[in-house]
Amino acid sequence: MSVIVKESPIDEKQMIAEAEKALSDISRVRDGVGKVIFGQESVIERTLVALLAGGHALLVGVPGLAKTKLVETLGVVLGLDARRIQFTPDLMPSDILGSEVMEQDDIGKRSFRFIRGPIFAQLLMADEINRASPRTQSALLQSMQEYHVTIAGARHDLPAPFHVLATQNPLEQEGTYPLPEAQLDRFLMQVDILYPEIEAERRILLETTGIDEAKPENVLDPVRLRAIQTLIRRMPVPESVVEAILKLVRSARPGQGDAETDKHIAWGPGPRASQALTLCARARALYDGRLAPSVDDVKALAEPVLQHRMALTFAARAEGMSVRDVVAKLTKGL
Repeated sequence: MSVIVKESPIDEKQMIAEAEKALSDISRVRDGVGKVIFGQESVIERTLVALLAGGHALLVGVPGLAKTKLVETLGVVLGLDARRIQFTPDLMPSDILGSEVMEQDDIGKRSFRFIRGPIFAQLLMADEINRASPRTQSALLQSMQEYHVTIAGARHDLPAPFHVLATQNPLEQEGTYPLPEAQLDRFLMQVDILYPEIEAERRILLETTGIDEAKPENVLDPVRLRAIQTLIRRMPVPESVVEAILKLVRSARPGQGDAETDKHIAWGPGPRASQALTLCARARALYDGRLAPSVDDVKALAEPVLQHRMALTFAARAEGMSVRDVVAKLTKGL
């Protein structure tokens, strides 16, 4: 029989003190990333919010928009043991998880030894994840949800913290495989990366084509990151925010009595979306220097949290609608 232990509420003065310290650390992280990644403030914010909330993020955009550079920079700035996997069509699950090999000692005794794969890292960069087959993509499923892998019946725990930042090219490009719905649901957020503004692109041209190029510097360590993640989970959530999250997520599901939703949405988000919105709203509030999330946080995070957890009907696609359009309509009702 499992026992659920609830953590004691944090004292208000202690919360304020810890939040101020965390805000200072987050500000240093933001500045550290900003020295290397120019523009893309929304992308940086959403990716950091996903990490501060203790989850994984899917970065979607065409090649050349610094997706890989962002992940590498975050690994250095946050002081995480980071590893990269380049997903290709011939990549196998054992290339990610590791495998057992047979060894023989000097007296002829044979035994199996597990050789760990690159997944045993604190920050795993799954580069171009949709280039690999669904079988290989799903090798990450257990690790992303349960933070361990099972090889030959033996459990192997992953280091803590453990985060997956996956990059993905648009699905309409050749040589890509759509991610399984169950795996998409494991990502806390889908962060869309668009083309930079002209001033940011001008700065990129001037500062990355010379001899000296800005390098990321470490400002945090894994222990401190986990402490901030724990603080975020202890932040209070107003009842109005809880109700807004429930209303938004439930309104995105067909079969709830809304004819327009039934017409446009084939399947909608499950309870994991509500959990993701709650955690991300807390993290965004702290990122902005607030001690509690607001309904505005829910509205700002609705698109990145919900868009990869929904599918449109044929009728909606025939009308030229996108998932973003549907989410935008739903958030207007909050």
